[in-house]
Amino acid sequence: MLPVIFSSLIAVLALFIALILSLRIKRQNAGNKEMREIARAIQKGAMAFLNKEYKLLIVFVLVFGFALYVALGFRTAIAFLLGAIFSALAGNIGMRIATKANVRTAQAVKHGVKKGLLLAFSSGSVMGLSVVGLGLLGVSLLYLIMRDPNIIYGFGFGASSIALFARVGGGIYTKAADIGADLVGKIEKGIPEDDPRNPAVIADNVGDNVGDVAGMGADLFESYVDSIIAAMVIGVFTFSTFLQADAVVLPLLLASVGIIAALLGNIVVFLSRGARSLHSILNRGIYAAALFMILGSYLVIKVFHYVDDIKVFYASLIGVAAGVVIGYITEYYTSDKNKPTQRLARASKTGPATNIIQGLSLGMMSTIIPVLVVAAAIWVSFWLAGLYGIAIAAVGVLSTLGITLAADTYGPVADNAAGIAEMAGMGKKIRERAERLDAIGNTTAAIGKGFAIGSAALTALALFASFTASVGLKQINIAEPKVIAGMFIGGCLPFLFSALTMKAVGDAAHDMVSEVRRQFKEIKGLLSGRAKPDYERCVAISTVAALRKMILPGIAAIGVPVIVGFFMGPAALGGLLAGSVVTGFLLAVMMANSGGAWDNAKKYIEKGNLGGKGSFAHRAAVVGDTVGDPFKDTSGPSLNILIKLMAIVALLLAPLIV
Repeated sequence: MLPVIFSSLIAVLALFIALILSLRIKRQNAGNKEMREIARAIQKGAMAFLNKEYKLLIVFVLVFGFALYVALGFRTAIAFLLGAIFSALAGNIGMRIATKANVRTAQAVKHGVKKGLLLAFSSGSVMGLSVVGLGLLGVSLLYLIMRDPNIIYGFGFGASSIALFARVGGGIYTKAADIGADLVGKIEKGIPEDDPRNPAVIADNVGDNVGDVAGMGADLFESYVDSIIAAMVIGVFTFSTFLQADAVVLPLLLASVGIIAALLGNIVVFLSRGARSLHSILNRGIYAAALFMILGSYLVIKVFHYVDDIKVFYASLIGVAAGVVIGYITEYYTSDKNKPTQRLARASKTGPATNIIQGLSLGMMSTIIPVLVVAAAIWVSFWLAGLYGIAIAAVGVLSTLGITLAADTYGPVADNAAGIAEMAGMGKKIRERAERLDAIGNTTAAIGKGFAIGSAALTALALFASFTASVGLKQINIAEPKVIAGMFIGGCLPFLFSALTMKAVGDAAHDMVSEVRRQFKEIKGLLSGRAKPDYERCVAISTVAALRKMILPGIAAIGVPVIVGFFMGPAALGGLLAGSVVTGFLLAVMMANSGGAWDNAKKYIEKGNLGGKGSFAHRAAVVGDTVGDPFKDTSGPSLNILIKLMAIVALLLAPLIV
């Protein structure tokens, strides 16, 4: 059990480094009184939402925990509870430090853009290291105590359940506020994005934290633990008794190496000198971590002889490479430095309709290479090491999550810093510096979403393979009517889920727009700056809408696999999982990339291109960005949780439906 103890110690190290970084961030200058007041309002709104969300989730966790206790026993129920607690804790830690770092990043920008970048990245590192530390610690301790990887699926179910609600709830909240602020503030009143006169501006900044920090943290926490658990279980099914122990602990060791690689990548970021651009500083750390991960994987497999097979090493290498390629392709399609987004911006010159048509086309086109990459990773890793190879490739994709998530979570902190600079009147120079950080954040956020979605496809397939092994299905006959029916139901579910979440954002945004218009109309002197808006009313609208409307999509994700499994059998449930992975992956990539490109096309125009702010093209691009908001921040990212959650539910059902 030495490898499991080692992985537990590495997880504790990651949490300790996260603590050191968070204390260092809190010691930084938080700016003047006005800046601190704005930051407190954002933090207060974010914590109020999270506390109300957790009160609802406590009820869900207790009910499902009891159901699992009755159906599958005490140990599975305990694992479920721990998974839910750790998932919520990962998001909570990240959001708390992000709401501390935003105002300090705005202040740091006064002394240079790079200083602001490193402070925002430090906040992201706290999130990234907390996620991998808590994830690896939870799985390692449960295996150390229970010695049965199948029981740990309960941990994955708890993590996935919380992640789905956190992602959907946070996504509805942030996009309702963002759309309300943009449509009324930018288009109707012609005021800047983060103007303090806009009643929805605080809710918008709160949303960045509850959606893109707490939601993303819980999302990637469950991806991370699910990939490790799936590989551990497949190791039991795949290898002989002699090699089973090594096959089970290898995913834990690779995750440990990944944490060490992420820490080294962080050091590279902080020591970078002479980079061509700010974005290249972050890329250096990510690529360095990937290189360290490759070297560390080779040492574990070939030097220390854990599953001493070079083919398993190649499978992990394929996973690392797939993650890097998907990130690069996402950047190509969504960055305003590249032709696809620039063409999208030019389409805005003829109005919102052509902008939206071009954005949808871009998103659909952007699915091709990620699909080919994932298909190649599946094919080659299976050829190398069977189902275990696919599972190890999924672990490889997420192995350096400690730094890739840091680069992603950097984005919302930079966005908040730019907002605080605007609201606090820090001056044009500081605002422009903060906007440079924000522009990088848009791209890193898009890359993070692409990375999460790509990893979800491999992880869901590994979980699917675990399910077929658990129920004894050596093959699924797609000519069988029940299987075809299951595939159609599974293929439909991502569309149903997306429809529910998009409608939720639309309904909440309608209420927000009405409230913002009401305040501009009824509060005398608001537009001239002589009166203050009622920020709390807008925060309350987003909170109530998000909490009310996140329930139905969550019930559908859990309920449909249960119904199909009990009434149609294991083969039909296998068909459902296959159908949901294919359509869910494609839809998620299309939505995330369309949304990211729409956002950056707007930013491209705001930099002074095609007429700049206030031009006809800019107004059209704002409409496109508004359409893309729920694409990239609500429905798209939630789909990768959906396909894994359904696979976890199927695995837990396996003993009951065989």
